[in-house]
Amino acid sequence: MSSQKYASLRYTALRVALLVACFAVVYGLCYAHIVPLGVGSSNLVWMVLLALILSAPLSWVLLRKQRDAMSEQIVQRVDNAKARIAANAGQEDGA
Repeated sequence: MSSQKYASLRYTALRVALLVACFAVVYGLCYAHIVPLGVGSSNLVWMVLLALILSAPLSWVLLRKQRDAMSEQIVQRVDNAKARIAANAGQEDGA
């Protein structure tokens, strides 16, 4: 249970870390003039968008285990909430 306790937080933190790593790579590639810098003052926006585009498929592949753990955690919470709602509805009907 403790491994799933922070599954959502762990997945989110890893996703952000992967985005930051992709941004660092894009930043390096842009300033090494391997990737174009963008047009005018759009440099930062260009680098962020490129990092987002790169991090999305990487997170899909690299973070599969964490995503599955997070979805199990969410399903468990929804099931618990449904059980509480059903128990409360049963108490109201019985009263």
